[in-house]
Amino acid sequence: MFGTYFRVGFYGTKFGDLDEQEFVYKEPAITKLAEISHRLEGFYGERFGEDVVEVIKDSNPVDKCKLDPNKAYIQITYVEPFFDTYEMKDRITYFDKNYNLRRFMYCTPFTLDGRAHGELHEQFKRKTILTTSHAFPYIKTRVNVTQKEEIILTPIEVAIEDMQKKTQELAFATHQDPADPKMLQMVLQGSVGTTVNQGPLEVAQVFLSEIPSDPKLFRHHNKLRLCFKDFTKRCEDALRKNKSLIGPDQKEYQRELERNYHRLKEALQPLINRKIPQLYKAVLPVTCHRYA
Repeated sequence: MFGTYFRVGFYGTKFGDLDEQEFVYKEPAITKLAEISHRLEGFYGERFGEDVVEVIKDSNPVDKCKLDPNKAYIQITYVEPFFDTYEMKDRITYFDKNYNLRRFMYCTPFTLDGRAHGELHEQFKRKTILTTSHAFPYIKTRVNVTQKEEIILTPIEVAIEDMQKKTQELAFATHQDPADPKMLQMVLQGSVGTTVNQGPLEVAQVFLSEIPSDPKLFRHHNKLRLCFKDFTKRCEDALRKNKSLIGPDQKEYQRELERNYHRLKEALQPLINRKIPQLYKAVLPVTCHRYA
């Protein structure tokens, strides 16, 4: 029932005042990226010529020096409403989360050598937060972007965010009312399945097999360990819930899920139970004050 939002950037002198301007467009809730891309490309193609208009296919920052000055470029990115943690306490219902929206976010994966995707230990993420001049819903369906903020996540921070997302998905599927066995099993399979590439075990092996040499990473290392402890607990809760929902025909499938879970838990134990010695002393100097 609510809108879908896209960030649209215009690049090229043919756009006149629109050159280097960015907008957030509000579209009907079922609008796909391909639909708005096709529509805008057709609209500006009729105005400037089909061979002049080009849609930039990625979400990376645009370098105008690399663009053809005789062309008009449009960059379109799907964005989601962004809320700070404190805002989420008041934005509880779907209406709350879709009203008075001024900030939107999109994520761009990248590696230091220029590729979008790489191995776990080299995968960075850029989170771009946009602020519009007016709040949606608004009388117009597109609003100017007036502020842009970028946050760079290091590989271990990307891993922490991914594990938190998996844990939230497990918790949601477990406590969904009414229960949805198919959704629960799909989430469980993605969490404890042995064939999942770059799954939880690989993440733990990459980031938790050794204590980082840089003390600045101790906090992230410890946070990821706690994420895995929460994750394994949520897996156990989900397995228990699934067992109460299945029929006799799925008992063997349940046993296979439980075997995979116990193998995963056993492999994770030595990685998540190791603590950094004197964690806080290594990071923060302790000053003692003596009072009379």
